[in-house]
Amino acid sequence: MITEEKKKVLALFAEGLRHYKMMEFVEAQACFNSALTVDPSDGPSKTYLKRCAVYIEAPPGDDWDGVWTMETK
Repeated sequence: MITEEKKKVLALFAEGLRHYKMMEFVEAQACFNSALTVDPSDGPSKTYLKRCAVYIEAPPGDDWDGVWTMETK
């Protein structure tokens, strides 16, 4: 059974992912931070929060397809 807390995290993550895919990284970052406020151990939100920070610093080009490319192993 999914708890109410988990439902909230999932909703915030989904909203963050929507912003992320639209290259709205500041808005996405806020959603992922909110999800982590509810559940500080949420791994996917932590991962996308880091990616948002990278893309805010150095935005991808207009032809970005939403794929994260690892630079190191």
